[in-house]
Amino acid sequence: MMLRQSIAMLFSLVLYGPACAVIADSGTDSAVIVDRYLQHVMVNPEGSYVLTVDMASTIMEQRAVQGAAQRSVSYNATLDEIISIQAHTVKPDGRVVNVTADQIKDQQEAASSDAPMFHDTRKKVVVYPDVEVGDKLALRYVLKRNMPLFPGHFEDISASEFVLNKRFDLIYDMPGSMPLHADAVGFNAIPIDSPAGRKRYHWRYVDGPNQRIEADSVSYFDYGKRLAVSTFADYRAFARSYQARAGDKALVTPAIAELARTLTAGLENDRAKAYALYDWVRDSIRYVAVYVGDGGVVPHPASTVLANRYGDCKDHTVLLEAMLSAVGIDSTPALINGGDAYRLPSAPSLGIFNHVINYIPGLDLYLDSTASDIAAGYLPSAELGKPVLLTKTGMLARTPSTQSVRHHNVASYKVQADGTMSMALSKTTGGAIAEQFRRSVRDTGPADRDMAVERMFKNMGQIGSGSMEPGNVHGKGDDYVMGFNGNSENFIYLPGPTGVSTTFSFWGGLGDAVFGMLGEKQRTQDFTCIGYEFGDEARFEFAEGIDILALPQPFQLKDDYFTYDAAYIREGNSVQVRRNLKFHHHSAVCTPKDFRRMHPSIQRIIRDLNGQIIVRGA
Repeated sequence: MMLRQSIAMLFSLVLYGPACAVIADSGTDSAVIVDRYLQHVMVNPEGSYVLTVDMASTIMEQRAVQGAAQRSVSYNATLDEIISIQAHTVKPDGRVVNVTADQIKDQQEAASSDAPMFHDTRKKVVVYPDVEVGDKLALRYVLKRNMPLFPGHFEDISASEFVLNKRFDLIYDMPGSMPLHADAVGFNAIPIDSPAGRKRYHWRYVDGPNQRIEADSVSYFDYGKRLAVSTFADYRAFARSYQARAGDKALVTPAIAELARTLTAGLENDRAKAYALYDWVRDSIRYVAVYVGDGGVVPHPASTVLANRYGDCKDHTVLLEAMLSAVGIDSTPALINGGDAYRLPSAPSLGIFNHVINYIPGLDLYLDSTASDIAAGYLPSAELGKPVLLTKTGMLARTPSTQSVRHHNVASYKVQADGTMSMALSKTTGGAIAEQFRRSVRDTGPADRDMAVERMFKNMGQIGSGSMEPGNVHGKGDDYVMGFNGNSENFIYLPGPTGVSTTFSFWGGLGDAVFGMLGEKQRTQDFTCIGYEFGDEARFEFAEGIDILALPQPFQLKDDYFTYDAAYIREGNSVQVRRNLKFHHHSAVCTPKDFRRMHPSIQRIIRDLNGQIIVRGA
């Protein structure tokens, strides 16, 4: 599904900062001041509208010139038309420099970097000439949407740039028969007169300090200043409107029925059948985004998707829905946010729903066949703990917040008297990540696999090389086993006493997981935190002439978030290191309070991970 741009974001906006009354202003960009942003939308009863935007901003610092000297107005070439567009620059001395017609370029929107994309979204690029610090850049345009995405309805969601906003006003001029529902945070309702037969709504953005987005933070729309407006009274009404346009696209044709029955022949239960159909769709239907006309919300017929063997998320969903139906399994599309938004505004908006997956009520099972590296029964981590709208019933539900994620490494390090080392490591990944690792290795050529080992040595400060043992990259199941073999030229420096690290992360180890949880020193925003299990076993064998002087102390920890234990066992001139870590959290999202509570435990685990074996060489 294509995320339809908010009307207030038809030019490029940066969405940062929470709606706190008193916060440290670490996010406001002082390089630009928005002098005014005035948006007026006149909506017609059938849902079409005329959008007028009048905006001006002042360049305060040189670093803003490059980005601010041109602005883009996006539009859909099938649904929209640009009625007018004018722009000019006001110089500090009062001179006005108009942007001429030849300085307004029409371009195709950039395609996705993640998948092939075909769409009719274009943009008018306004190129301001002779822009300097102190200039005020003005833009006024009128856009007409002739064909609404949802007939008889209108919805929008807006936020502001993280700059000083002197005035940011949004006005929606509605037919009297179309009440507008709103979810406003950081926007104040302003009284406004309405003409006969119409109802106008006016909101003004409350300017103030902005806080930067923290690492792994949830969407700004979850906690920040935003305005969502909608003529949909509730999500059930929104679902009906979506289903009215998409529901007939999942018809079962003879070809679909024959394929589904062939793929499920001999399978005894619905779950096994659902898994088989899901695997076929994710492996056989290429992800290609085709957003032409109303293609942002309306899928192609399932028969067309099957014939073409490609499609976007909506197309994947209708084909899998039809195949499931062909073998007697009822399912429904489930609208979801595929990014970092975990809350829905009270006013239903397509701006939050940018993805659609399948849900099978009889199995309480969610399936996302566009996730080619996710095995049946699991979801991409970004889709865990998310609210979803089931379009057939209009019911709101939520995806599972947790799923199995397992890593287990068994390594052997043989350290020679000159400080060189040879190693062998077996890595087992399980649960939701098994297929991700399996497919990643399968899609990597043999030469690149071995180069990956060299890069991993380099990331650990080692000069080394080696090879990867890919294992069964064409297998199935919840566990995938691969391996590494290699040699390091500078594992330790001898003679004299030295410390030998006990923590090495080959392609996502226990240490990476723990250190990654300290992306911020402090947190004020909710952040994503998916549960996992790690097990590390490492045997260090030291050559004759290297004396073992000291080992780290055993360590155990158990609290509401972590279960961790570490053991260090000497066996002759070898040391066995065993560590196990489980991060258990009931939600896919952690709060700042969670972070404060777990922070001491993370620090204690890190101290153990930094423990060294002290040795002395001749």
